[in-house]
Amino acid sequence: MPTIAPIDDFQSFAPQPQQASRSDLGQDDFLTLMITQFQNQDPFEPMDNGEFLGQLAQFSTVNGIESLNDSFSGLSGSMQDNQALQAAGLVGRSVLAVTNVGHLGDAGELRGAIELDSSASNVQIDITDESGALVQRLNLGQQPPGLVNFNWDGIDAGGDRAASGQYQVSARVIRGSNIESAATVIEAAIKSVTLGQFGGGMSLNLEGGQSMPLGQVFQIIG
Repeated sequence: MPTIAPIDDFQSFAPQPQQASRSDLGQDDFLTLMITQFQNQDPFEPMDNGEFLGQLAQFSTVNGIESLNDSFSGLSGSMQDNQALQAAGLVGRSVLAVTNVGHLGDAGELRGAIELDSSASNVQIDITDESGALVQRLNLGQQPPGLVNFNWDGIDAGGDRAASGQYQVSARVIRGSNIESAATVIEAAIKSVTLGQFGGGMSLNLEGGQSMPLGQVFQIIG
């Protein structure tokens, strides 16, 4: 009749837990090696204090860099999550973007603005098509300092509705005999948002197919 081994004997057959292999030295290992180095150093040529402090500083620097990398990894993940939340809130809204290109649809108008640092006797807005031909000129007259809005109803100089598409917008500021150009901001609807990869910024995909970085946005409206 076979005998049943005692419980203690079974423990000898059980696989022993394997210790995880280690390839990196931790702070405890470093200090142990340092103490061992002190214990076995030549008493006639002891370790220089500066060398000892240098080794400690080097180890602290390495630990600090590792902690900093972990912190940056967490920060990067938080920034990506924040980008996604911002993107969800922007879709469907409109922006005033720093650009000289505007989209005119089959209906509606093209809106924009310029910012004046001082008053002007007249402000002119030129609308040109993709070939550079003048389609319409808007005379806004005398304007005070600040944001000056303009609207183009889509009607060309001949009184007809202009074709839908992209149009160049340029502004001239007239002060007496002095004429200078001014940067324009154009209103556009946000159709979608492309999130930045590897820490890059997000891009706005606007009505009409134009895409631009978020940094070009002058004002979020709507």
